Amino acid sequence: MKTTSINPARFAPPDASETVRHLQATWAAALRGEPSPIAPRPVIGQSWQRVKRFGVDPEQGTDSVLLQTDELEHRRNSTALADVMPLLSGGLAAVADASLQIMVVTDPEGRVLWRAGNTGVLRRADTICLEEGAAWSEATTGTNAIGTALSAGAPVQVHSAEHFVRTLHDWTCAAAPVHDPRDGRLLGIVDVSGPDHTFHPATLALVDSVSQLAESELRGRHLAAVERLRAVAAPLLSRLGGKALVVDTNGWLAAVTGMPPVDRVPLPSSFGAGRVWLPSLGACFVEPMPGGWLLRVTETDVPGCASRVVLDLAEPRRPRVTVSGAAGSWAQDLSPRHAELLYVLAVHREGRSAAELAVDIFGDPTRTVTVRAELSRVRRRLTGLLDHRPYRYRDEVVVEVLFPDAPLDLLPHSAAPAVLEARVRPPL
Repeated sequence: MKTTSINPARFAPPDASETVRHLQATWAAALRGEPSPIAPRPVIGQSWQRVKRFGVDPEQGTDSVLLQTDELEHRRNSTALADVMPLLSGGLAAVADASLQIMVVTDPEGRVLWRAGNTGVLRRADTICLEEGAAWSEATTGTNAIGTALSAGAPVQVHSAEHFVRTLHDWTCAAAPVHDPRDGRLLGIVDVSGPDHTFHPATLALVDSVSQLAESELRGRHLAAVERLRAVAAPLLSRLGGKALVVDTNGWLAAVTGMPPVDRVPLPSSFGAGRVWLPSLGACFVEPMPGGWLLRVTETDVPGCASRVVLDLAEPRRPRVTVSGAAGSWAQDLSPRHAELLYVLAVHREGRSAAELAVDIFGDPTRTVTVRAELSRVRRRLTGLLDHRPYRYRDEVVVEVLFPDAPLDLLPHSAAPAVLEARVRPPL
């Protein structure tokens, strides 16, 4: 449950004194395809390129079809963000109100689930469809803090004419993603928006801090739930012989007997009671428990090993791997680093040494210790699929890579040299 610290200053306007006139000139030059004396910040320039590919018209409005009331309530009730709304409101809503702004919370698709803040600004937000149930992804409303934070996977501040759609040029906004500490999954975006005259460079740091507090609150709730499960599991496991584990619904270990403990057991997306095969454990008999699963490792393996791997990179913000064979199939979301490594190994089926992978991923052949450590984690998750010396997929495994429609969307958060090269020269 490790989190990565991101410096919000990298994604904030570098000079608070930069005038709206300069931003307007940069925006107008970019639309004409002409060079500008002041280039847009990289995070903004990259966003403008994306929204152009989406076909967003800079002169369009920002209206969208709102979610129906029952669908909105369903999304609110089914997200872990509901558990931290008091914290988000306490940390941001009052500040937003006092500074003539509003707080907005969205789901992973950029749909607005909640908003609060200054009454006058809420009415003004209605005119640009920044209301509950509205869509604020880059594909629907162009460059904006909510949509761009979703695409960049990082806190972002967007001011005035940095918005791609002209309608938003008199607004300023700062947003940060909130992730589920149990599995790293994106839960949504927390945002503060207001008229452009309310811009302050510290707003981004505030929003990012509150998003991290929300993640910390969720982490504490998860640890408490695991402790409750452990209290139930410990006496049960003491009566069992052989190898067994109790894990929560995300695979985090609560108790173990007869085998070394692990932090987490990767579970398939579709998982239930009965006889199953798990890559990290082999054949298991699964029984439900309150808040988790009892996994009893059996001596007789399930016939048939994994024979096909599909590395799905088509959705830029959610790399996944699906493994299938005679025993069935399972899928897992991947961390950005593991997605990079599995992609490079898929391109180089002949295999790569640790030094070669260090160049592929870091541009530095001396980073072999880091590469070996990461690949050790990958091999534990994909038991039986990878060899080493050199690192490669086993010969009998069929590997397929699903690419995004636009080469520039290949692992967009990655700075690995192998990925950067593939965006320019996609592999055949």
